[in-house]
Amino acid sequence: MKMIEKLLKVAFPIMLATVILTSCSYGASNEFYSSETTSTTTTSEYTTTSTTTATSTSTTTSETTTKASNTTTIKITSESSSSSKPTTTKKAEENKDKGKDSLKKSNFKDTTAMKIVKDMKIGWNLGNTLDSIHWESGNNLPTRASDFETAWGNPVTTKKMIDTIKAAGFNTLRVPVTWFQHTGDAPNYKIDKAWLDRVQQVVDYGIDNNMYVIINLHHEDWHFPSKQNLPTAKAKLQKIWEQIADRFKNYDEHLIFEAMNEPRMKDTPQEWTGGTAEARDVINQLNAAFVNTIRKSKGNNPKRFLMIPTYAASPWSNVTSSMKIPNNDKRIIVSVHSYEPYHFALDIDGTDKWNVKNKGDTDVINQVMDSLHKTFISKGIPVVMGEFGALNKENLSDRASWAEYYVRIAKGKGITCIWWDNGSFSGNGENFGILNRRQNKWQYPEIVKALMEGIK
Repeated sequence: MKMIEKLLKVAFPIMLATVILTSCSYGASNEFYSSETTSTTTTSEYTTTSTTTATSTSTTTSETTTKASNTTTIKITSESSSSSKPTTTKKAEENKDKGKDSLKKSNFKDTTAMKIVKDMKIGWNLGNTLDSIHWESGNNLPTRASDFETAWGNPVTTKKMIDTIKAAGFNTLRVPVTWFQHTGDAPNYKIDKAWLDRVQQVVDYGIDNNMYVIINLHHEDWHFPSKQNLPTAKAKLQKIWEQIADRFKNYDEHLIFEAMNEPRMKDTPQEWTGGTAEARDVINQLNAAFVNTIRKSKGNNPKRFLMIPTYAASPWSNVTSSMKIPNNDKRIIVSVHSYEPYHFALDIDGTDKWNVKNKGDTDVINQVMDSLHKTFISKGIPVVMGEFGALNKENLSDRASWAEYYVRIAKGKGITCIWWDNGSFSGNGENFGILNRRQNKWQYPEIVKALMEGIK
């Protein structure tokens, strides 16, 4: 999302001081809650016992950072012990389970990128979770994966949450992941094993539901698109993706890798206006480095379906016209984001009104989809709208109507959409949440229903 980097630079030191001095969240807030819950969930050998006392606020950023204090104990448990069963039986069962797991993940369907995108249908983002950046830094960073996962106020993700997503009709789970706080120094940039394990655990929640799952590089400032930065960014991108690709090499076509999230010239006047020719060229080179890295890796990766972004994930022709598909690879999916009309969908201070009968409200949506179809889909290159949504302005009826229209027009052009859910519902920030993850129920079932109607 669009302004988080600016916020973090200002907010981190303030948030840290706030944690020490007071239990109130940073910034003026319209929302205050204090809750204490204890729950135990066991899924896929993952046991979470969490006691949470939280205070949160929404902030004026695209990817809302909601702050919470969490105490989470993560235990990896075994379903059997050596004392309960003979060793030979235990080994036989372990081998049997490994065989099933390998079979489930290794059979790669012979299909096309266009068919994959169609089968993805409609998706949901696990936002502000594994992509969260911890406000601590350096030697003060926590060592537990859960401290990062909950740093922006969302609870630890459970299999039951993803079961709820699937049961509602969503066939795609996008899992944004931030890696820079979990990697070692150059030149190897080794990823912390506990973090990679946790990412895989969440991926499996979706895979076990027969969903398509997308993982990416999110909130990574180091790949600023300039010629001067290109050698360093390219080397780091390759090393990180080599490790991710190796971990997931045997997964089938349901797992999709996405190179980067909204790569752009951060903190410059060109950040959200299409960038420069140099920036767009560098992003083409980084996308090519990503694709070549995955194609050279083992297992199913030479044929894996891959998503690559335009500059800032822009859907507009001044950006998309200069995008290059590496090696004319036929298993590439273009990744774009669009919150339109802006003043309704993304502008906090904009309008809360949208009407399908108002040509001014629908035209810009039509233009986005028409442009993407002309540039890519008509040429056999599929497109996924990796993020879209309309923030809450206490205008549920208008949001639901907008959501149905948006995905219907997108589907008509062959574009699959993935709702941005940051887990935030109220306050003065960007509230895109539709699933109440703490209660594991839909906060706005009307929007979910509208999305499903739109893809019929």
